[in-house]
Amino acid sequence: MKKKIYAAAALGLGLMLFGNNAQAQIQDEQNVTITMDLQPVLQLNMNTPDEVDFTFDNIASYMGGEIKYGATILTVSSTVNWQLYAAGISQGSVGVADWDNPVQWGVLSPSASNAIPLNALELHQFPANTVTTNLTGGCATPDYSLAFQSVLGNVGQGITGQNTIYTPGANPYTFPTAADKMIAGGDPNQAGDGMTGGSYLSTTNPYVNPPAGNANGQVAASNFYYIIDYRLVPGLPVTFPLAGSDQCTGLGPVAGFAQPGYYTMDVKYLLIEAQ
Repeated sequence: MKKKIYAAAALGLGLMLFGNNAQAQIQDEQNVTITMDLQPVLQLNMNTPDEVDFTFDNIASYMGGEIKYGATILTVSSTVNWQLYAAGISQGSVGVADWDNPVQWGVLSPSASNAIPLNALELHQFPANTVTTNLTGGCATPDYSLAFQSVLGNVGQGITGQNTIYTPGANPYTFPTAADKMIAGGDPNQAGDGMTGGSYLSTTNPYVNPPAGNANGQVAASNFYYIIDYRLVPGLPVTFPLAGSDQCTGLGPVAGFAQPGYYTMDVKYLLIEAQ
């Protein structure tokens, strides 16, 4: 009988100890902080030859000029609102507003000049700048989307300077003003008017087939994909008659005639974050 009592007591004590262990929890923990740093990304890709060469060796090319179609293709990817512009610059060996002239063909005569203005270079872009607010411009459009004008007898049949490249002078990083041309976006000196962030990788490419249901067969142009053409018109006599500021003011063709020679300049494309 005593054995049964002792067994029952032992069983009860065991249940009490087991119950206490079930409720007496011990816990330890460590935390890991997860952070995310969203760095702004502005990426400009340029598909172009190292040099775009113009060679004028016949009367027709002097009078009518030469065009390099699709010589530069610009593609943009950005996580922030952005603006894009082109700047014509040189090393300033002749003048900050003039082409460099490393080689002259023959002796520079008193009536000839090697000071060929940078703004003799014309650009044409596709597609057009979709932002035009706060861009006053001095021309018919505040970008380079107008077709190259024809030339008749050394006179442009349109608005001189309508396709002229922006030339900032000695500092290529001087922003254009509201009166200058922008490839994309508004006045960089003012807040707003930027192109919405995105990428050419995820938007409509101008070269793809028209989407189904597009009755007129046109393809919506991508605001992240730009095709640039270049033109030079020396004229005859060789005065570069279309040279003028991108604001269509301050016309600056060569006085007398241009000295034969080898000339160089740079076109700098700048992608910047909109304010």
